[in-house]
Amino acid sequence: MLGYFACPQRALQLATQLLWVGLLLLLCGLLGAYGLTAQLSIGSQVAAHSLTIIGPALLKLGYVLRLAAQQQMRKHKEPCCVAA
Repeated sequence: MLGYFACPQRALQLATQLLWVGLLLLLCGLLGAYGLTAQLSIGSQVAAHSLTIIGPALLKLGYVLRLAAQQQMRKHKEPCCVAA
């Protein structure tokens, strides 16, 4: 797993995916927790509220990983791997 993060281009791809997934989870959680409260059961509302916590956590993780990957890319001028 550490070899995966050694390549800044792969880490940048993962960070971008984390940002998109975090945003999607946050928006779904907000819609379910505050927009559709009358239509959802209590279990679904609890799940939606938990998405409003998990979504921003993934956003923050993706953002920090993106910053670290960009800093590592600035250190190494030439590409170190092929992003697949």
